[in-house]
Order: sequence, then C-alpha cells, then structure tokens
Amino acid sequence: MTTTTKYIFVTGGVTSSLGKGIIAASLAKLLQAQGYRTTIQKLDPYINVDPGTLNPYEHGECYVTEDGAETDLDLGHYERFLNVNTSQANNVTTGRIYQSVIEKERRGEFLGKTVQVVPHITDEIKERIQILGNSGDYDIVITEIGGTVGDIESLPYIEAVRQLKWDLGDNNGIVIHLTLVPFLSAAGELKTKPTQHSVKTLMESGVQADVLVCRTEHELPEDLRTKLALFCNVREEAVIQSIDASTIYDVPNLMLNQGLDKVVLKKLALNSSKPDLTQWNQFLQRHKNPKAEITIGLIGKYVELQDSYKSILEAFIHAGAENEVKVNVEAIHSEHLDTKSVKEKLAHLNGVLVAPGFGERGIEGKIEAVRYVRENNIPFFGICLGMQMAVIEYARNVLKLQDANSTEMDPNTSHPVINLMEEQKHIEDKGGTMRLGAWACQLKENSIVKAVYKQDVITERHRHRFEFNNAYREQIEAAGMIPTGVNPDTGLVEVVEIPSHPWFVGVQYHPEYKSTVANPHPLFVAFVKAATEHKTK
Repeated sequence: MTTTTKYIFVTGGVTSSLGKGIIAASLAKLLQAQGYRTTIQKLDPYINVDPGTLNPYEHGECYVTEDGAETDLDLGHYERFLNVNTSQANNVTTGRIYQSVIEKERRGEFLGKTVQVVPHITDEIKERIQILGNSGDYDIVITEIGGTVGDIESLPYIEAVRQLKWDLGDNNGIVIHLTLVPFLSAAGELKTKPTQHSVKTLMESGVQADVLVCRTEHELPEDLRTKLALFCNVREEAVIQSIDASTIYDVPNLMLNQGLDKVVLKKLALNSSKPDLTQWNQFLQRHKNPKAEITIGLIGKYVELQDSYKSILEAFIHAGAENEVKVNVEAIHSEHLDTKSVKEKLAHLNGVLVAPGFGERGIEGKIEAVRYVRENNIPFFGICLGMQMAVIEYARNVLKLQDANSTEMDPNTSHPVINLMEEQKHIEDKGGTMRLGAWACQLKENSIVKAVYKQDVITERHRHRFEFNNAYREQIEAAGMIPTGVNPDTGLVEVVEIPSHPWFVGVQYHPEYKSTVANPHPLFVAFVKAATEHKTK
C-alpha cells in the first residue's frame, strides 16, 4: 500500500454546521472501502479540556470512547461510518493543548525560553495530529478542524496545518475546504462570493485549499464550478458538489459519484480503485424500504435538540434497518409528563426509551413514564439515568418505599435505592472523573440480555457517578425486578429486567455508543423487534 502516512485536513468556511464531520467520515468510508487503513481525528478550538463538562444545549451529546475519553459527537459519526474504535488520540481540544504546554513549561522543558503560540502551541498541535500517523496503524489520517476559517480560536490550528503541509512535502498532505454556496431566492441564483472570501481568508493564513466541497441546496451548474475553480485556485475536478441529502448515510455514495475519493487519492499519489460498498448499500436499501413502521417515545429533558441524543437516534436507524422497520422517534419532554398527561402522551406508542441525563429537572416525569409503560406492558428501554428511574419507580410503586430516590436528586432520601458510587464520594473536580469507558458485565442465564448478546460476559461503555444501591438488591429482586447483568469485579448492577413484563430492560451503560452501520447494537435491534411485535398485537 504505502509506507508514509498521508494526511488530509478538512477545514470549514462561511458558517458552522455544514457537516465537516459527515464529509470526513464519508471520505474515510470510501478510502477504507478501497483497502486503505483510515482514521479520523477532530481538533476542537474551545478551551474546555474535553466536552464532558459542556451542557448538551451548547454542544450536543458527549460521546465516550472505549478507553474512556469524553469527546466530541463527531467521533460517533466516525465510528458509525468506519466500524473502527476511536480513542483519546482522536479528539484534541485547545484546552488540552494549552494544558500540556503549560505543564511542560512548569517542568522546565523549554529551558528558559519565552513560551509562545508559535512555535510552542503549534508544535504541540502538530505532535498531536501525528500521534495516530506515527502509530503505524494507518495509511491515511483525516483531521477535521472545528469551527470556521477566520475564527480567532482556529488560527493556531490553521498555522499548524500550514507548517505540517510544508514539513510533510509534496503528495503527503492536502487540504479539503468545505464551504457554503447559498441560493438567494430573491435573485433566483446560487452565489459563489461567500466561498471565494472563505478561500481568500484561508490563503491569508498561508494555506491553499486543494479540494473545495460546496454545500448547496441546488445542483451546481458547470459554469459556476469553472468560476469557483478559477477564482479559488483549484482544479475544476476538485470542485465537489455536496447537495442536501435525505439521510447522512447517502453522503458516501454522493461523494463517490462526485469523484471526491479519486481526486484525493490522485493528489496524495495513491492508487484508486472501485470502493466495495456492498454492505453499506444493503443497509441503505433496508433503511429506505421498510416493511413496517413503529413509533418509539424518547423521554428526556433535552429533546428539543436532536444532537443531545445523537447516538440514540442513529442507533434506532441502524436497528430499524436491521428489522426492516421505519422507526419514528417521538421526542417527549419529561417536564411535560405527569399523572394527568402521561396516558395521552404515551398510550399510542409501540415502545418507550427513557434517556440518559444528569440533575433533577424532569425526573418525576421520567418516573411517571416508567410507571405507565410498566403497568401497561409497553416495551421499555432505560439507559443510564433511565435505568435508575426504573429502579426508583419500582421501589416507590411496587415496594411502597414512598420517598425512594437517588441521592443525586435528594441527598436526604430515607431510601437511597440509587447512590453515589463509593469511589466517587471524595471527588471534587467535575471534569473527566466519572466512571468512563468500557467495563465488563456478567449476564444471567435465561434473561433478555443473555438471549440478545449470546455471550456470558460483555463490555460496554459507561458515563456515570451514581449506581444501583446493593443494600436494596435483595428486596427489589424478591419483588420481581431482577439484576441480570453485574460487573464481575465490583458487584455493580449493570442491567435490570422485569421477567413478568413482555420487554423491560434498564442498563446502566450506554449501548448507543457502540452501534454502527455494520454492527447495529443488538439491544436496540431487540427493542425495535419487541416494539414491532407489540404493535402487531
């Protein structure tokens, strides 16, 4: 294949949210499908060390890797497209860069020199960019730079890219610039000026775009591509149209049709062949031609923002395709649920998922939702906080422990059925201190989870501080809620089920993080199947 790792940098201009992550993941998919070992990393310009302490309203969900890194949600897209695990090295933030440089300065590593953005910060960025490339595991590393060109916080990254392109030499590093070509309805035409300005801003930093990917709502006519090529200093075949798609999973095929992979490989002096997208297109075929339709209620407190539950929504797409079922997800705000409204909002649903989260807002609505689906035999899936709500609801309404609660919501509850984990009790810093990453779970015979996973021991990713209180385990089990998954080392209850209910599963971990196009998560697949059966009954 290749002895030198090649680097592709993806920058964005004009506006944020153009889909750099999806373009990067789609290109990576095309390169992977031609036999190149490919990975993607994200450089985030914010000064937080990681997104673990960011509000989902500000930044969407926090994605967790196998090795316990709290990362940007784009890493979820990378894993879902490539079916390859990412790690701490795949997400770099300005906070982490500065933290590292300052620690080196405190240790005296700069020998009395004045520490500056250039060269110290840019050197640190270059080093981080090359960690994956130097591992010997990859032929091509795609690096997505967050934000837009011209942002003050992005400047050190752009400068690092300029230097690295020069260091790497010809054919070893290229820049793809993603930009917007807006359609002005009043004038009835597409406008190239925002793209021209964006490329000019990039060039002012010493970086020439090699490929232009133009986000557009309308087809780009030939003369417009010629104009962009001429004014932006790129070859005409390197002006790629990225038109709005009905699903993000269409984008690899759209980029293939536009020849993005060919242009990129040619510029990197690598051979191109026809990508093998057989499995990908089979998934798309099932996704677009469902044989049935179901509605799942997603109960959470950030439901007005799709990105807050991104991995869950994508896991439903994968599981729906696997079942050849269209899954309509109905977002229901838990703050709007109470004993009066619960029937009206949930009775028509084929299944209910109570979502993860933190804090006490909307908690009583989640508990009410669990009670309704438990009593009415509607398939139930609780994730992390959703599992904890199921335990609280059961303790209150079946065991009659009236004020049963989590010490997260009520530190003074007389029945703390959910409690702060022992090792968390003396932790004061919030960032990166939860129980994170992959942990083992032993599954019980004759349980739903054992039948679903078809394994005795599984590993799943976690992100929590509170846990099932084992002091209540015997009592809860005797009443009919069974712990069917337990961590073999700590005895921590990971899964609860109610065998007398058609399908009732609560998990302390986050299965949504591991669902990919190639490997839909078996729990989501089983839940969608149960919801489909519930509908036919």
